Amino acid sequence: MKLSKLALIASLACGTFASTAFADQSNDIQLVACESDCDCGEPVCGCEPACDEDACDGACDSAGCGLDIGDGRVRNRIGDMLSIGDCCLGEPWQLFGRYDRIAMGGWGQLGYQSDQQSFGSPPTAAHPNNGSEGFNNYPDHVQLQQGWLFAEKAIDASCGFDIGGRVDFIYGTDGQDLQATGNFDEEFDNGWDNGSFYGSALPQLYMEVGYGDVSVKIGRMLLNFGYESAMAPNNFFYSHSYAFNNIQPFTGTGAVATYTGFDNVSLSAGFIEGLNTGFDSNGDTLVASVGLDLTDRLDVQYNVVGGRLVNAFAGPGRITGAIHSIVAAYDIRCDLQYAMEATLADYNDNSFFGPTAGISNYFIKTMNDCNSVGIRYEWLGQEFDGDKLDYHELTLGWNHRRSANLIIRPEVRWDWINEDGAPEDDHASFAMDAIMTF
Repeated sequence: MKLSKLALIASLACGTFASTAFADQSNDIQLVACESDCDCGEPVCGCEPACDEDACDGACDSAGCGLDIGDGRVRNRIGDMLSIGDCCLGEPWQLFGRYDRIAMGGWGQLGYQSDQQSFGSPPTAAHPNNGSEGFNNYPDHVQLQQGWLFAEKAIDASCGFDIGGRVDFIYGTDGQDLQATGNFDEEFDNGWDNGSFYGSALPQLYMEVGYGDVSVKIGRMLLNFGYESAMAPNNFFYSHSYAFNNIQPFTGTGAVATYTGFDNVSLSAGFIEGLNTGFDSNGDTLVASVGLDLTDRLDVQYNVVGGRLVNAFAGPGRITGAIHSIVAAYDIRCDLQYAMEATLADYNDNSFFGPTAGISNYFIKTMNDCNSVGIRYEWLGQEFDGDKLDYHELTLGWNHRRSANLIIRPEVRWDWINEDGAPEDDHASFAMDAIMTF
């Protein structure tokens, strides 16, 4: 059965009723929790003002103020150990600190997964070298996933012209995935490999100028195309969706302008030299996005890249078309967020790549500042060489913060795939990582 454009458009239309946070956000949801004094002693009775004021009674028990475990003795031994219940994260520390608008920092991410966390997918315009999975492609090994450093000077154009910039460096098993793979050679950072799985990259190296409500980034930058981010601390789940790994571009090199002069609306548009390139033209691509704060609870953003996405590729050759995404976030209540992402890729003049569409759904429930749980379900449909493939994944995850700088993220994941004329294939995996920011 062919995946018609009508079905793809219908999938996107249905997805607009859902919602999700954007990739450059941290997924930290302010939830119902008792306020604690700074020494993590007895909680001050009452919940956060933005939450349900009736959730706490006069004694400020655990109803709506974190998860209590049995009586006080059990809570002291187990709840305090896991920070389930009242928790006090303290203030995050910084290795380099911040001076005025100049900052340096980063994070280290160690991870382990029991099995390959997704099925191999056919090549796409954004990721023509698919098959190596990308992001979580080194199972049964404890690995340095991301050793990430950045330095930046943020701009402040509220009083006139200002100039700044940012550079990011990554080493680890995610390093090869963020290289300039769109160049198809070893230009820029595309050859910075260390064996089969480790590598380095400069995913961002740009100058930013601003005046008033307008700012422009010039150089190589993360495109933040969907709900999930290449930066590990910005994601709830350790593993990534099929849409992130297979459809969405990671980086672009060019110039992108942003305008924030409208109330509750942000606009950006620009030009990049093809998808995932690094200071070497391999396409002519327009990028644009519109962000809307529709209500106090609902944010929606539309993103698109279109044009000549890839200028040269061994085999199919030049690829033109467009990749669209709609991401949204809706706060069902102060401690429960629903997130949605719908992605569609349609290539105009290359029959080798068929249309691809997917919808991801996220529910994230926060118990307190230290603990939150989440579920992700995703479907992605793809046509490749005349065959229709349907990918599904269901992921259950837990985020446990040991401090303001350290988070531990265990998860279990089930993947299954349906292909025309073939029996269903499936597998399950377990994974866990720890991220220390500095």
